[in-house]
Amino acid sequence: MSFLRPAAVAALRRWREPAAAALAVAAGLWLASLGGWLMVPLGGVVTLAAAGWALTALRRMRFVRAGEAPGVVEVDEGQVGYLGPTFGGFVALDDMQELRLVALNRQRLWRLRQVDGQVLMIPTGARGAERLFDAFATLPGLDMKALVAALDAPAPAGVGVISLSSEAATIGPVIWRRPTRAVLT
Repeated sequence: MSFLRPAAVAALRRWREPAAAALAVAAGLWLASLGGWLMVPLGGVVTLAAAGWALTALRRMRFVRAGEAPGVVEVDEGQVGYLGPTFGGFVALDDMQELRLVALNRQRLWRLRQVDGQVLMIPTGARGAERLFDAFATLPGLDMKALVAALDAPAPAGVGVISLSSEAATIGPVIWRRPTRAVLT
């Protein structure tokens, strides 16, 4: 039995990592305020590390969407999987060629394209989709600010059916594309 409303519990859960990072920043500042040759540098290191954690926590919090879409996202050892009621699949992050955010029938989906052209669509509101933030962070050259900004941007109006093929016309801005590798002969 909870004394808090479900909406309050959800808000507390959403803000728990940024709040813990803020407490760590406060602890680092407290250590630095103790003074001395050891505590000031130690407090500075703790404060800087906690500030980095706070920045990552705020970005991760912005990445999380309401889990109203069907299906479950799994991230396991460099592989992203989506298990949905009508479609799903797995993509190895090493085989990923391109990442886009598309809109389909008033729903936003991550579009992961592999090197061989296969595409996996993952709803942003699927259960476990917050794990994608850390998985996408491992992609070489990905700008995390651009990733979060694309998710915060409003969905285009009037979006209907899109093609899932890799040769489709523009279906959303490219957030990330694997850098080309030079082949020496």
